[in-house]
Amino acid sequence: MATPRYPLPDLNTLPEDIRAKILEVQEKSGFVPNVFLAFARRPAEWRAFFAYHDALMLREGSSLTKGEREMIITTTSAANQCLYCVVAHGAILRIYEKKPLVADQVAVNYRKADITPRQRAMLDFAMKVCLESHTVEDADFVALHAHGFDDEDIWDIAGITAFFGLSNRMANVTSMMPNPEFYLLGRLPKAK
Repeated sequence: MATPRYPLPDLNTLPEDIRAKILEVQEKSGFVPNVFLAFARRPAEWRAFFAYHDALMLREGSSLTKGEREMIITTTSAANQCLYCVVAHGAILRIYEKKPLVADQVAVNYRKADITPRQRAMLDFAMKVCLESHTVEDADFVALHAHGFDDEDIWDIAGITAFFGLSNRMANVTSMMPNPEFYLLGRLPKAK
């Protein structure tokens, strides 16, 4: 397993606002995802990163579900060969969609995945933004409109793809590894 190129900071040495947010995440998930500590080495960037993350991922009024947002991240992160984001967001995708196979399917080949035609159109566009954004044209908007996406939804698809492109690149540069907990999340039904 790769060693991170930048040591993770000690939670107790972080500014109070960042420490409080990380502890909130730990309380909810049962562990601290490595991305929260890795980016905390630069507090101003951590705050900006997570503010933009929340603006994109928690935006009200979008027709994109939480699962579809995670589907975009998992699919484009696979194209960017980002192990951290494929594993971490794949876990969240499995949980939101309540489909234990979907994350692996979209990460390997979303065109063969058990998803709706609307989701496939969404991922077609996300992959175009991910790999060849310079070729986006009006016809792409027409195709998405035909599936019920409005221009704000299209902005969301592009924004999520672009934002996680940054995240993918930083995770790769820093050799950020997924927490072991992510690998099993959402694969088996929760014990009742």
